[in-house]
Amino acid sequence: MIREIHGDSLNQRIVDEAVDILRAGGIIIYPTDTVYGLGCDINQKSAIEKIYRIKAMEHSKPLSFICADLKDIAQYAKVSTIVYREMKRHLPGPYTFILPAMHAVPKMVVSKQKTVGIRIPDHELSLAIVRQLGNPIVTTSLDISERTFASDPMDFMEFYEDRVDLIIHAGPSYHDPSTIIDFTTDQPRLLRAGQGDISWITS
Repeated sequence: MIREIHGDSLNQRIVDEAVDILRAGGIIIYPTDTVYGLGCDINQKSAIEKIYRIKAMEHSKPLSFICADLKDIAQYAKVSTIVYREMKRHLPGPYTFILPAMHAVPKMVVSKQKTVGIRIPDHELSLAIVRQLGNPIVTTSLDISERTFASDPMDFMEFYEDRVDLIIHAGPSYHDPSTIIDFTTDQPRLLRAGQGDISWITS
C-alpha cells in the first residue's frame, strides 16, 4: 500500500493508517528529516524480526528507534544531566544518540555493549505517528545497497512494496543519513558524520 504526502505535511488520515498498521504488527516505510526509514512498533517482536529478514541483517547489527520527545527517552536509556542538556539542545534533529540501554528495551534491539541508538527526528509526520502510537518505533535507514541510502521512493518502491504494509511517499529526500554520536559517557564520540552540524561534537 502506498500513500503520498507533500514533503513534511501532516495528513491525519495517513497517521491513523500508519498507527493501525504498526499496532497490528505491520511494517512501514516513512520519511524522516534524513533518509527514509523502515520501522515497526517496539513492542512487536515478530515485526522486529521481519525487519532483520527484509534487510538481510545480522542480529549483531542492532536497530535504533525513534521517540516522540525527551521524556520518553528516559524510559529506555540512561541519560546523565550533561547528555540530557546536549540532547535538549540538538533534538529534534538529524542525530542518533548511542546510550546505555534500560531493561524496557527489547533484547534484540540492544547491542552487545548494552547500548541502544535513539532518535527524535525533526519531521512532523514521523513524530505524529510516534506520538499517536504511544511507543517508540524501531527503525533502520532504508538503503538500496550497503553504501547507498534510499532518497527517492521511485528507487525502492518496486522492491519493497510487497515486503512492507505501508509506504509513505513524500517525494525525494536528498539528505545524508543521521549523524551517530556515542554518548555512553559524558564525552561525545562521533561514530558517523551525516546530516547535521558536528562542530559541537568535534570541538
